Amino acid sequence: MTFTELEINGVWLIEPKRFGDNRGYFCETFKLEEFESHVGKINFVQDNESMSTYGVLRGLHFQRGKWSQAKLVRVSQGRVLDVAVDLRRGSSTYGRHVAVELSQENAHQLFIPRGFAHGFVVLSETAQFQYKVDNVYAPQSEATLRFDDDALGIDWRIPHSDMKLSEKDMRGLSFEAMKDIVFE
Repeated sequence: MTFTELEINGVWLIEPKRFGDNRGYFCETFKLEEFESHVGKINFVQDNESMSTYGVLRGLHFQRGKWSQAKLVRVSQGRVLDVAVDLRRGSSTYGRHVAVELSQENAHQLFIPRGFAHGFVVLSETAQFQYKVDNVYAPQSEATLRFDDDALGIDWRIPHSDMKLSEKDMRGLSFEAMKDIVFE
C-alpha cells in the first residue's frame, strides 16, 4: 500500500496494490501493522456499509467530544466524491477541506482523523460505500455541517438540482454557527 498524507495534517490517501489477471484481482484493503506504521495507532471497533444512488449526498456529519470518530473509507462499487472538513480548533487548516474521488476502479481509501466533518456524494449510478470507525455511533453527540455553506467552498461536482439529501442533512449548521458548538 502507498500512504500519502494530504494537504491537511492527519488526512491520508491510501492506495492498495492490486494484483490482477484474467480472473479478476486481489488486494489487501487493510493491514493493521502497515497502517499504524504510517498513520499511527488505531482501534477500529465497527465496520459500516451504505448503498446509494446517483446524487445522494450524505453529510457533512461529525460527532463531538468523547464520541468523536476517526474513519477509514472506501468504495467497493461505483464512484463518490469524498469530503473531509477540518473542525479542529487551533488547527492551521481549520475550516479547510479535502475532496478525493474514491471508486471501485482506483481502490483508493481516505483516512479521516477525529475532529473532522465528513460526507460524500455519489457520482455513479450507484455506489457501495464502506468504512471503519474507531468509536460507536452516538446520536446524542452527532451534528451536521451544512454541505453547501459558501464559507466552505466545496465543489460537489454535480448540479445542486441532482442532489438527494435527508431532512437532517438539509438542516445542517452553517460553518459560522460551528463556533457555538461545544466539542468537549
